[in-house]
Amino acid sequence: MRPPLAIAHRAGNSLAGLRRANELGVDVIECDVHAGRDHLEVRHLKTAGPLPFLWDRWELASASAPRLGLHELLEADQHGAVFMLDLKGRRAGMAEAVADLLHEGRREVIACGRWWPAVDRLARLPFVRPVLSVRNRVELGRLRRRLASPSTTTPTPYGVSVHRTLLTPTLVAELHDAVEIVMTWPVNDVAALDAVLGLGVSGVISDEADVLAELLLRRS
Repeated sequence: MRPPLAIAHRAGNSLAGLRRANELGVDVIECDVHAGRDHLEVRHLKTAGPLPFLWDRWELASASAPRLGLHELLEADQHGAVFMLDLKGRRAGMAEAVADLLHEGRREVIACGRWWPAVDRLARLPFVRPVLSVRNRVELGRLRRRLASPSTTTPTPYGVSVHRTLLTPTLVAELHDAVEIVMTWPVNDVAALDAVLGLGVSGVISDEADVLAELLLRRS
């Protein structure tokens, strides 16, 4: 059995985060991809319609502040990092825009998201590994139905990313029978790391460098 992947959550949302993740030596660098005004952006903060700010819970930022583009992020990487592109929103043209950008460099990536049509669209590319994300029990039920009854019109996912609160040993075993990689988040302390490794997951998504470093140490 392969060692579990160390995945740096949101590290690709800034060039500083990219640098730190590469220095740590993680397996995968995750970033949040949004369709911006005229290009693809990587950021966690969300827009607020016509209001002049970006937001997320207790965080605000000016909407006029510079925003990192996905093209800039991919060009800035000098280490051959594996990126996991978390596709945000439900814009119909977003998957096409990402596909066009990836075609330029033929770069292998993981594409994930809770809106599966965008992930399925990118999965048509031979260098994209699709991961279906699940945050709640309704989405989990839909995932189990899809995996239990594969369709010729939708691609077979490379993996799944399931919120930690939904996992049980039985579910993890069931998912492993259907896909190659079973990821989970958030895993932001060592107790949570011990718990998910005990369940048998094969990908750990964490915001915390010390948790990722501990995982890498245990694998060495």
